[in-house]
Amino acid sequence: QGNKRSYYYEKALANQMAEMEKEKAEAANKAKSTFLSSMSHEIRTPMNAIVGMTEVLLRSEHSKETVEYLNNIKVSGEALLTIINDILDFSKIESGKMTLINEPYNVPDLINDIINAFSLRMRQKGLSFITEIDSNIPKVLEGDEIRIKQIALNILSNAFKYTKEGYVKLKISSIIDNNTCKLLFSIEDTGSGIKKEALERLFETFERIDEKKNRHIEGSGLGLAIARDLVNAQGGRFEIDIDGDLFKVTLRFPII
Repeated sequence: QGNKRSYYYEKALANQMAEMEKEKAEAANKAKSTFLSSMSHEIRTPMNAIVGMTEVLLRSEHSKETVEYLNNIKVSGEALLTIINDILDFSKIESGKMTLINEPYNVPDLINDIINAFSLRMRQKGLSFITEIDSNIPKVLEGDEIRIKQIALNILSNAFKYTKEGYVKLKISSIIDNNTCKLLFSIEDTGSGIKKEALERLFETFERIDEKKNRHIEGSGLGLAIARDLVNAQGGRFEIDIDGDLFKVTLRFPII
């Protein structure tokens, strides 16, 4: 009888300790998210000023050398802002504060924005940017245009970074069912792919696959994790093929 009481006492104590550890971890996680969000805002304000003032200076007459320096400042500032925005989005998602704003959006404009964001960069890197867009996609759908664009741009950015030669292909197709449209984004590249054992670590935050080999590549390591979480938040599906060189996203929206 005594042994039984001792067993239940130890079990209750273990449960209590586990609950305390869980609460402690949740509090630490909340504090981290709050800190990341606060610091991201604090850093973003001066960085916006730096990029903005650089753009103003570039409108004036300067020597070729000065223009080159200013362009380097602008590009570096924009890269930093991208990282800061990634951290801010990650902290919002992690703390459950990421909200979706669903409203009518123009699909052709959305697609053009995505393509235009990468066309020049692809050419400058010597990559072919192949696009295959379904002509039957409805013109107006309802959803969070900014977050849809962010999903596509984050995956394209990942493909762009890790593809040294060849092409990046963006395919957007649709399946219409009554008053809803299922949008299917497919992004394929001729990069080195991802080793099978590394695929399960692909969405680890603040981490890059094969860090030693890819240490020259800029970024926060959050892009794909954010894209996946945004897809999940919209009830969509995020898939990666076994070689890691084909990403598929499926999202469903009401037709307006």
